[in-house]
Parts: sequence; structure tokens; C-alpha cells
Amino acid sequence: MSNYPYELIIRGGTLVAETGIQMGDLGIVGGRIVTIAPEIREYAPVELIATGYHVFPGLIDAHVHFNEPGRAEWEGFATGTRALAMGGITTFVDMPLNAHPPTVDAAAFDAKLAAAQGTSMVDFAFWGGLVPGNLDRLDELAARGVIGFKAFMANSGIEDFQAVDDLTLYEGMARAARLGLPVAVHAENDALTGLLARRAVAAGQTGARDYLASRPVIAELEAISRAILFAQETGCALHIVHVSTGRGVRMVAEARARGVDVSCETCPHYLVLSEDDLERLGAVAKCAPPLRPAAEQAELWTLLGDGTLPMIASDHSPAPAEMKTGADFFKIWGGISGCQSTLPLLLTEGHLARNIPLTRLADATAGYVARRFRLPGKGHLTIGADADLALVDPSWDATIQAEDLQYRHKHSPYVGRRLRGPVMRTLLRGQSILVDGKVYGKPLGQFIRPAALPAG
Repeated sequence: MSNYPYELIIRGGTLVAETGIQMGDLGIVGGRIVTIAPEIREYAPVELIATGYHVFPGLIDAHVHFNEPGRAEWEGFATGTRALAMGGITTFVDMPLNAHPPTVDAAAFDAKLAAAQGTSMVDFAFWGGLVPGNLDRLDELAARGVIGFKAFMANSGIEDFQAVDDLTLYEGMARAARLGLPVAVHAENDALTGLLARRAVAAGQTGARDYLASRPVIAELEAISRAILFAQETGCALHIVHVSTGRGVRMVAEARARGVDVSCETCPHYLVLSEDDLERLGAVAKCAPPLRPAAEQAELWTLLGDGTLPMIASDHSPAPAEMKTGADFFKIWGGISGCQSTLPLLLTEGHLARNIPLTRLADATAGYVARRFRLPGKGHLTIGADADLALVDPSWDATIQAEDLQYRHKHSPYVGRRLRGPVMRTLLRGQSILVDGKVYGKPLGQFIRPAALPAG
């Protein structure tokens, strides 16, 4: 038996919690934070000196596509979670599509869990899918431990994950409400985007600006409004993924103010890239909803800074290089590879360039995410929380190089950007999985189930 009161002490770091910033030490036992103090006078067999570092709660990325099983050649848990570790992300939630079969029933869930166990560097949870024909499978997915159900209100781009019709969405929300789980929606009006796309292609208009014009802001706003109405009527908790406009965020905030249980996220690419960048960068920056004008980007930053926009997720959606090339923008895969760069992007463009408090960024990337999706032990620098930590050197900057990316396919619209605040060490439940910018050790990731709803 050890004579030490702690297994690990992290000394002298600038501790960044959503509630405030303080200089201090962390004492860790059994993978959990047990002491937070200006100075811990006792010793531990392992001590890390964090002087000059910012210590963030490990980030939670609640929106990634790792495509396994079935499409591991697109990414996979092994490579994707190495990228997460590089970015200080210690928990992720994988989306149900892109895997083959998609996660729409218990058997598919079991196959995905088997693929992730023993290969994921970080802890993980899963979204289940809501598609036409699987309403009677939502209960078995809930029993397996999904954090909620993802639905597409527009074409997903994946043949075996169909968009929901209005009746499926409405009835699915009613079922999810009874199960006490949220529904997350990709909110774009399929009739508008589909018809505009077909019209453009028929006219031979297939460039970047033509693609942008086929997915106008109104298509997103209408779908958000419809989803909110369904959630209000069914009592379902609703989450709108990858909101690309300030107006969309305000619609969510206004609904929340009148009592609807609704939240939303945006993504780093909507904060740091604009529609002009799509023309400049080409296919590597194509996504859906598409990048928006710079004015929308500025409004998102404002809403993030004041807390109206509560959450950031990467929507990491990788694909082989051959799927991200070509002159016809309607045929190119619509996904951005970016999860490794989330925190440095937010520190550089949010904190340093726009004075967004570090506490706000910690909440948007960790604390709020854990609260919203009931991820036990995650997302907080508090006593009793998992010792999931990201140690950042705020004095250092570095240029993103393709060879430094851990993705299976080393392309990203952020290659060539010079960013401040690289993650130097990542700890998962007190175990270092990234040391001096190098992924370290064996996969330690564990499956996380959402906590039970409070009684009453």
C-alpha cells in the first residue's frame, strides 16, 4: 500500500474552469480529482510541473464521424482518437451514420462498441440513429446506452441513413421524450436544398458559388423552426447540430427562453472560415450547411462570447482524398476534417483575437457539453470529476502541417494556419495519453453511458 496521499499531483498550473481561473495544484487519486488547492504540501509518486501552462478540462467533442465499423478506410477509431488526444479532447460522441451498418438498432450498436473497445485512445459515447422504419428500435438503443438520437431533415449523403419525413421526426421525438433522451437534428429543408441543387446541376452550374447558393440560410432557419415546434409539442429535448448563422442561434435561444428544451452547437469552421474561403481552399472546405459570409461568422463569435451560443463541436467528417477532389462541387464529399485543431483555433481566433474569456471557451467545449448530455464525471475541473485534462502552452505558436495530423487522410482546411496554444499534454482519468505533442501509451478509452435523469 502506498504511503502517498495522492497518486499524481499537477503543480502550479493556471486552472481554467467554466466558473473561474486560479493558480493552483490538482491532487488525483483513482483517476479522479480529489483536491484543488493553491498549494498541495504533500507529495505523490508522480508529479507534473504545470507552471506556465493553462490546464483545461479535457474537451468533449459531441459530434464526430469516425465511420467504423464498415468504413474504417475513411477514418476509424484508432486514427480519429489519436487526433482527439492531440487536440486535448478526452471524450467524444460518435454519430450513427457513416458506419456500415449505421447505428440504428442494437446489433449495429454492439458492432460499433466492439470496434471502439481496445482501439479508442479516449472515452466515448454514441448517438443512435432516428430514420424511417426504426421507431421500434429506439428503446433497445436507449437500453444499450446511447446519449440520444440523431436525425437528418435533409439528405445525409449516405444511402443507408435516410432523412426523416415529418411524421417520423414527430413520432420519434415523442418516443425519445418518453425515453428521457434528446433528439439531435441536421436542420436543413430538404425540398429547398434538393430542388435548388437539381436546378443548378441541370444548368451546368456546379462551382463553389453554385453549391453555396443551393443551400441558403432560409433552408436552415425553416428546418430549425419546424424542429423546435415538434419538440415543443412532444416535450422532447432537442439539439440542433452545426448551426451556421447567428439567426439560427437566436431562434434557439428565443425558444429556450419560452420553455422549450432546446440547445445548439456551432463548429470551428463556421467561426474561422467564410464562403470566400470555400472558393480559395476548394473541396477541402466543403460542408453542409455550407460556410457563410463573414458577417455571419462575426455574429457567431458575438453570440459565443455572451453565452447565447452555448456549445462547440467539430463535426469531424473525414473522407479519402479522392472523395474531396473534382470540379463539380455537388459530387464532392461534404465534410471537414478538423477535430485535432479545435482548441488552438478557439484560443487563437476567440481568446486572443476577440477577447472571449477562457472560462467561456472551457464551458462551450467541456462543461456545457457534459451537462447537456449527462456525461458523468466529464467536463469539469471540480473535486470528484474525472482527471481528464488538457495542458496548453499559451506562449507558443505553431503552424499546422499536414504531416502532424493524426487523421487517416491528412487533409484539412486548417493546414498552413499558425495557431497559438498547442496542447502539450493530455490526461485521461489521470493517465497521460499525449506527452510533448506525441501520442503516448496504449488505448484507454471506455464507453460512457448518460447519467439517469433526476427523479421527478
